[in-house]
Amino acid sequence: MLEISYIRENQELVVQGLQKRHFPEASKVVSEIIEMDQARRESQTQADQAKAEMNAISKSIGQLMKAGKKEEANAAKAQTGTLKEQIQELNKEQQEISQKLQNALYSVPNVPAPQSPEGKTPEDNVVDAEFGEKPSLPSEFKPHWDLIKDYDIIDFELGNKITGAGFPVYKKQGARLQRALINYFLDHARDAGYMEIQPPILINEDSGRGTGQLPDKEGQMYYVQHDELYLIPTAEVPITNIYRDAILSEEELPIKLAGYTPCFRREAGSWGADVRGLNRLHQFDKVEIVQIQKPVLSYDTLEEMLAHVTKLLDALKLPYRVLKLCAGDLGFTSAFTYDLEVYSAAQERWLEVSSVSNFETYQANRLQLRYRAKDQKKPQLTHTLNGSALALPRIVAALLENNQASDAIELPEVLHAYTGFETIRKG
Repeated sequence: MLEISYIRENQELVVQGLQKRHFPEASKVVSEIIEMDQARRESQTQADQAKAEMNAISKSIGQLMKAGKKEEANAAKAQTGTLKEQIQELNKEQQEISQKLQNALYSVPNVPAPQSPEGKTPEDNVVDAEFGEKPSLPSEFKPHWDLIKDYDIIDFELGNKITGAGFPVYKKQGARLQRALINYFLDHARDAGYMEIQPPILINEDSGRGTGQLPDKEGQMYYVQHDELYLIPTAEVPITNIYRDAILSEEELPIKLAGYTPCFRREAGSWGADVRGLNRLHQFDKVEIVQIQKPVLSYDTLEEMLAHVTKLLDALKLPYRVLKLCAGDLGFTSAFTYDLEVYSAAQERWLEVSSVSNFETYQANRLQLRYRAKDQKKPQLTHTLNGSALALPRIVAALLENNQASDAIELPEVLHAYTGFETIRKG
């Protein structure tokens, strides 16, 4: 979340940033937050003054008793009792205001970075670059939801029987392709200096709040009510939370972590080409990269992470493009995001396969994730970044569709050692 000190000192900039995001009633919300903060601080000041007065009177009671001034001592005791009740009321008032302020801060998204383009919807996102050639398909080409039936490698009907819509069963060469992609992506991350993490796929509420999924996306996450735990929507959540409430040394930065997990999202649709087949699922596999960095270096780190993802797509020989998300299409916690989309020749459209984002201090403030610079005594917030490297379903869809021949699907060379086969064939 945004730091209250930053909002207080940069009220106009925060309002302008939220308006750029098309956040409703930005000026009113920011004004209310500042008013609550002022009330909280005034209540704190009154409580501190009352405590100081009570302590001073308490010290005088003993002296009055020694001097034989019993009536004055009793009056002082009564006064301390009144001050104690006043302090309790002020503390209660401060707690109530602080909770309201905290809830208000949770409801406010991150302020877009200056380089985030203007715009409100995905149609306003800016294509930054495009790479690769769109393939020529055989005359009788098919979309991946037909190919997976022809080659018997992914079964949606079986997944629906076991669980429900949006939970496919991968089998035969389809299951081996999944495992191959996961291993390839993890190996590439390791070679780039990322430490591999295998985190839990269930998180508590504190973890969800720490990275900003709660309360913003509460209705989109699967919730295990009996245990009060959530199924993760992305590995970003448990991996970043490793460093919740941590104070790092400057020498430890950057921290580079990567992990594979299944991901769970309730918002998957159930009709239309946009959500058909592997295009949108309730459960899918993804390798995530996360970095924790000093603020001054975080945008260089963002470009490094973008390059990491583009190398994967280059190696897979998939045509892709890089987009800068407009302010209105940014995720709730992001200050700046690149989206990467691969071209699906059979569907004749672009499919998002990765987002690479800089959250600046927004997550770190929720997490209380700080570092201590060599020349400073007071720790300061880090910047956090993450990226999909990569999400599997649409990568698989594009690999199947773009590499289809009349009687086989040819896989890119980089995967051969991981799959143990070069082509997917029927039977």
